Amino acid sequence: MDQPIFVIDGARTPFLKARNRPGPFAASDLATQAGRALLLRQRFAPPELDEVILGCASPSPDEVNIGRVVALRMGCGTKVPGWTVMRNCASGMQALDSAIANIRGGRSDLVLAGGVDALSRAPLLYSEKMVLWFARFSAARTFGEKASALLALNPAAALTPIVGIMKGLTDPMVGLLMGQTAENLAFRFGITRAEMDAFAARSHQRVLAGQKAGHYAGEIVPLFDRSGNLYEADDGVREDSTPENLAKLKPFFDRKYGNVTAGNSSQITDGAAWLVLASEAAVAKYELPVLGTIVDSEWAGLDPAEMGLGPVHAATPLLKRHGLGLADLDAVEINEAFAAQVIACLRAWTDADYCRKELHLAGALGKLEESRLNVDGGAIALGHPVGASGARIVLHALNVLKRTGGKRALAAICIGGGLGGAMLLEAA
Repeated sequence: MDQPIFVIDGARTPFLKARNRPGPFAASDLATQAGRALLLRQRFAPPELDEVILGCASPSPDEVNIGRVVALRMGCGTKVPGWTVMRNCASGMQALDSAIANIRGGRSDLVLAGGVDALSRAPLLYSEKMVLWFARFSAARTFGEKASALLALNPAAALTPIVGIMKGLTDPMVGLLMGQTAENLAFRFGITRAEMDAFAARSHQRVLAGQKAGHYAGEIVPLFDRSGNLYEADDGVREDSTPENLAKLKPFFDRKYGNVTAGNSSQITDGAAWLVLASEAAVAKYELPVLGTIVDSEWAGLDPAEMGLGPVHAATPLLKRHGLGLADLDAVEINEAFAAQVIACLRAWTDADYCRKELHLAGALGKLEESRLNVDGGAIALGHPVGASGARIVLHALNVLKRTGGKRALAAICIGGGLGGAMLLEAA
């Protein structure tokens, strides 16, 4: 069960910001285009995969078991199983972890795993009143019954849509939007609006610098839509996202007392990310190059009202299990759901009282040098296509190690519902 899990290669689409209308690509389109390009450059044929595992938090009704749909569209053939996993924001990371379990269990040697979501295509829903009215109207048999049903309809109330993405981003147990949980963390750790905006601005600056330096070039597969339009780069990053400009935005989740805005939160985005995972036997059989290894993974649960601290609760036991501290990491990717959430994670690790009470440590774990954190920016500037982000941060962390000559990295993510996920990575 401790055999190495090799990451052979990976690719993702550009992350495309939702712009108040359905985007140009369905989730299966995104995953298919990125996956085809990735598979075309491998030393094995797609039908030689043992399985395809795809994380997706919000598949459309015509993409049920989207993992199977995409596997067939990519040309893997009918005999390669394709299946779908869902762990909210960590669906892509869960796909990787499921692949790891199957490789270590001897069921697979070569797996394509990743995640996708097209959040711009999240549906508008009818209210329960409207659904009940449709049921009554469809059951009506006579003209009088249908007329009575029509007279009972209140269009203003019944036809007001429910925004599906807002329902999905509301925790059903505590009744809070994800942004409201970030407000909880800002209050608990004394995080100011200025600190949030400065962190958000730095995310944009680092993405812009990374794009200019070509740090995303080998990672991104360009997309073409049905009209031949080209999408070759993440399009949510903004040069004008300065602390001064971000300070002008109004709080979104707590309009009276809050500090979390659209500008210091991750963007609603469409995107897909894939990694090819292999056993030692598959590496030898196909003479595969190796990008790095996934050493270990960890999942944790915590209070849903403070779900943003999930990276702390997952990463801490993972590091302790391997006798490591934060200073032993050459690169760290923490998904930027909210600026307040990432800052809260950093403060929790330096808070001796929090570490003793919540993490059962003797004292503070220590300080993470921010020069090693999200060195090329994160989801505030890139966007957060929920199903894809967990796979993206693993892929990018390995690419950072390769580029910088680092040895060890951590990828961690908070998860709606009060969960955290983390993976320990090593360079080849």
